[in-house]
Amino acid sequence: MNEFQLRSAVKRKVLARYQNDPNTRILDELGLRHGAARIDIAVVNGIVHGFELKSDADNLKRLPRQIQIYNSVLDKVTLVVGLRHTKEAERMVPRWWGIKVAAIGARGALDFDDVRRPRKNPEQEAVAVCRLLWRDEALTLLDELGQMKGLRHKPRTLIYSHLAEVADLETLCARVRRQLKFRIDWRSDSQLA
Repeated sequence: MNEFQLRSAVKRKVLARYQNDPNTRILDELGLRHGAARIDIAVVNGIVHGFELKSDADNLKRLPRQIQIYNSVLDKVTLVVGLRHTKEAERMVPRWWGIKVAAIGARGALDFDDVRRPRKNPEQEAVAVCRLLWRDEALTLLDELGQMKGLRHKPRTLIYSHLAEVADLETLCARVRRQLKFRIDWRSDSQLA
């Protein structure tokens, strides 16, 4: 099993219920914290649920850094691993992460077993969530909140910091979800389910 096979099977089997949902967008390789990491698949609807894929051909060397970044941004995270990584993954990822194990079934197709269901992230950071917005989107939200004065020409790091100070995390998360679902100018536009 390689990553391409794993990604295809996750989309076909695990995420099938979202394929025709007009309120859900499935994004491949969503960049987080301005490219510090990319989550393999992000499902955006009432939450941003990231799916990190580690096939048996992969290793888990990058996972500790990915954990830090994903914990700061995503509402939920599910790690999808091959059998080879199951025990190590259980030790590495936070208790609130979901874990699915992918294995080749009797008919040669990938099957998935839930080891652990994902729960709500208790570690999100407002500034990290803000960084999912493009600079203009963050300025628009600040304007809607009546907090944009003097920020139009400031660096984006200052804009995100100010936004994180003046908006509560729930408002930020809701706005980011909306932007991700309806944004049209992606570097490579993924499917809108």
